[in-house]
Amino acid sequence: MSGVTPGWRRFVARLAAGAGLAAGSMLAAQGAGAITIELKDVAADRIERQRAAVEGRLPLANTPDVARFEQRLAEGGFKSGAPMLMRIFKEQSELEIWLEKGDRFHLFATYPICHWSGTLGPKLREGDKQTPEGFYTINNRQMRHFGRWTRAINLGFPNAFDRAHNRDGSYILMHGGCSSVGCFAMTNPVIGEIYGLANAAIRGGQRHVPVHVFPFRMTDQALAARAQSPWHGFWSSLQAGYISFERTGRPPRVSVCEGQYRIEDALPKTAKAEEGAPDQKRQRGKSSRSDMMLGALRVGCPAPVVVTAEGKDSSTAATSDRTSLDSQPVKQR
Repeated sequence: MSGVTPGWRRFVARLAAGAGLAAGSMLAAQGAGAITIELKDVAADRIERQRAAVEGRLPLANTPDVARFEQRLAEGGFKSGAPMLMRIFKEQSELEIWLEKGDRFHLFATYPICHWSGTLGPKLREGDKQTPEGFYTINNRQMRHFGRWTRAINLGFPNAFDRAHNRDGSYILMHGGCSSVGCFAMTNPVIGEIYGLANAAIRGGQRHVPVHVFPFRMTDQALAARAQSPWHGFWSSLQAGYISFERTGRPPRVSVCEGQYRIEDALPKTAKAEEGAPDQKRQRGKSSRSDMMLGALRVGCPAPVVVTAEGKDSSTAATSDRTSLDSQPVKQR
């Protein structure tokens, strides 16, 4: 084990003790060379972030001041309980939270991901140490106490797309700490803020909080640079959702149709408001059905969405007959 310093041994031992994972023991046994096994070809700074967390050098650089949560909301004109969207970019090790303000969603915060395992590409099977990629949703059942994590969010892997491609795994979480195999470790203070916002959005009427997990920022240039990747076709389907949100400022309507993601632009909020106006019950502070279904993952092949001159979705009836929500049981501890 030449080249493995006593300081490295102490760091790995503290990491293993803090994580309670077999991966920590593997690192301790194999030394610094094991880094390349887990990190492979992207985001090598993950190990430095783990070292910083173990040594108490938190918060990580570029972490929003969670102690000023209420002030940050007020300064941005946001409200806790507003509908939200999360986006994860693995290559950049960043998690974004977008909150609805007016007719669009606006960026509230970007957090560094302290640790995620594997490399670019989707999770295929239990035990492959990969983090997933795709379109996921969070509901109330996925906000639970998982193991030692009092605040953790089950991502909902495998979703309908994953199951259609025989991908399996369980307990893929966003949680605290800074060590993980297959999950996204955010540190305890950061997951506390994320959990609180997701919980408030669900209590506010958003039954499905979308989480879009991308390998990288899905620009044409970034995708073209990976034209030879075996995942290029899959990533192109994810890019459609990325582009839709960038264009409209609202979470796209995502369906799994014949084993593939189908992306449609979300209806403008003004159109949905007009569509729901005749129902007087909705005027008494209750969310419309379209608001509650915002971000849901649908299963089936919906008819195209057409917004008429009156601002209404002319395909609503056909769509509701041909699709259902992805409502697989969520595995919990």
